[in-house]
Amino acid sequence: MSDVLLRAASVTRRFGDLTAVSDVSMQVGPGEVVGLLGANGAGKTTLMRMLLGLLGTTSGTVEVLGGPPTRERRRRLGYVPQNLGLYPDLTATENMRFAADSYRTPVPNLPADLARYAGSLVGELPLGAQRKLAFVIALSHDPEVLLLDEPTSGVDALSRSALWDTIREQSADGTGVLVTTHYMQEAQQCDRLLLMSDGQLVGQGSEADLIGATAAAAVRTDDWAAVFGVLNGAGVPVILDGRDVRVADADLDEVRRILAGAGLAATVEPVPATLEERMLTLARAKAR
Repeated sequence: MSDVLLRAASVTRRFGDLTAVSDVSMQVGPGEVVGLLGANGAGKTTLMRMLLGLLGTTSGTVEVLGGPPTRERRRRLGYVPQNLGLYPDLTATENMRFAADSYRTPVPNLPADLARYAGSLVGELPLGAQRKLAFVIALSHDPEVLLLDEPTSGVDALSRSALWDTIREQSADGTGVLVTTHYMQEAQQCDRLLLMSDGQLVGQGSEADLIGATAAAAVRTDDWAAVFGVLNGAGVPVILDGRDVRVADADLDEVRRILAGAGLAATVEPVPATLEERMLTLARAKAR
């Protein structure tokens, strides 16, 4: 097996005057779970669709399993899109049969927890069951690479945990995985992270690598709601952590001045920044 399963080399994709992805280079190796992070509109899905060969590049090149994303190479990929790629007016069994016929593989067996839905229309299934079914279909032809676009969005914590167990089982067998997610807890389960903002790759590596020198502060007070409202109204990037108010990209003296001016008593202390706060900082920079 090649040392690189997916590769993008300086890829750019434009839609008219809009540049959705700009000069991005990245790769995924065997047995590696790579998390692709970024706010909505950062370019994550566009990049993934180019890697799949579903969307052409404006410039730059894409390699899948050692070459361009031809139909034959794409047969060795597994893909779970945001909309799951299921046919809502077909039953679970009919969806599996359609996929099996497309890949010329045997129809997989439904896991025990999905067996009761075999004859049910997919559009009538709970979202968690639909996502599990999408995983079963994506894995049914033993792909060498998995591309998962927000695969656990909208499901409960237990179902997310079970789906991540499946992802880890696949990577342990040598499958390369590229996954987009909005959940920071899921990002921490990845071997390596890629952070996109405004179509560009702005950081990669571990969580600590991405956070870098981003500053943060914890504001502790008995009147957290008033503190949050005052700071938010002043344009300060605030996040609630329980009843603690956290400030990303923090200037501690400025925060203290704003609170003192509003007559609010609070303790403002520097704390290690989180990945979510780093993403908020990037989003604010883009808005400015």
